[in-house]
Order: sequence, then structure tokens, then C-alpha cells
Amino acid sequence: MIYVARHGETDWNRDGRYQGRRESALTELGVVQARALDEALAREPIERVIASPLARCVQTAQPIARRHAVALETDSNLIEIAHGSWEGRLRSEIERDEPQLMQAWRESPQTVHFPGGESLVDVDRRWRAFAYRLGAADRVLIVTHDVIARLAILAATNRPLSRLWEPPVVNAGYAVFAGGGGWELVHSCVDEHLAGSHADPASQAL
Repeated sequence: MIYVARHGETDWNRDGRYQGRRESALTELGVVQARALDEALAREPIERVIASPLARCVQTAQPIARRHAVALETDSNLIEIAHGSWEGRLRSEIERDEPQLMQAWRESPQTVHFPGGESLVDVDRRWRAFAYRLGAADRVLIVTHDVIARLAILAATNRPLSRLWEPPVVNAGYAVFAGGGGWELVHSCVDEHLAGSHADPASQAL
């Protein structure tokens, strides 16, 4: 199996601030979520742990790598979409100042290229490059970001980028794919281990 997890909640997730390539620490809840993810995967035969190099993903992945006695690898192709000029800004601020771009991001995300940042096409291209290099690997945990996790599910189910917001993705939840012969989606969002420790995605800047 291949597991694709989103990092635990961060300060900026909680505040509704766009992160993109910028750093933001896990909140106390995020640390609790990372521990729950570690426990949930404790009995899985994980042989590799690969994370985005951003601290929120590394911090989420480290306990799992230690438990399974494997080196924590990082790959820049797993970094969150570059939100460009949105990074560091509150969602409410952008809704007020750039309503048309925000509407496009919500309704037709495949059409948006963030000023100074990336488009979904850019991010999908690097996700697919990563997945191709990983090949027929099995028993791998990938710890990444919201958009990457969504694109992994869309790619595995042959859905277009316009359906970005369909897959359920939560902090420290994970999708499961059958490895060995491809990326067959088994479960889009495992989150039972987060009982009582879910973050509220409705308040986040996604």
C-alpha cells in the first residue's frame, strides 16, 4: 500500500492564512494529530517515509519514520502549490480585495495561475513526475499538503483538475492507494484516528 497524508494543523491553517511555500509551525492540535497519525500507521509495514521538505510535513512525518526505523526522505515535488502573492495573507482579506480571483479558485481552479506562483497544471506536473519516479513501489508513506493530496486522488481516479475540491482531505488524514502495479485508490480519506481532534477545514485558507 501507499499512504498519502496531509500534515497536521498549523498556526496559519487555524488562522485562515494562505501558506503555500512559507513555513508555519504545527499547533498543539497539529501535534496531537501527528501523534494520532503515527499510532494509526503503527502496524502498517511501512518501508519508506517521504515528505515535503517544509517543516510542517517533516514534523508530522518524523515520528512515523522513527517508529518504523527508516530514514526520513524529502522531495521538493511534494511542496504545496505556490500561492504567490496570496502567501501570508488571510482568506478574508483576499475575498475582500480579489473577489474575482477567489471565485475562480473556488469554481474553476484549473484556470488560475497565482501571481508570482503556480497553477494546478504546474503542481500536477510535478506530482506526476514524483509518482512516475516512485513507480511500482509499495509500503510507502508520503506526507504532503492539501493540494498535492487532492491531485494524487484526482490522478488515480482519472478526474480532471476542475474537480479539485471533490476529494475529502483533512489535516493528518490519509488516502490509501494499492501499490505494486499502479495507483489504484482504495480509500480517499482515512480519519477515524482523529476522533475528537479534527481541525475545521471550513476556517482554513485552502
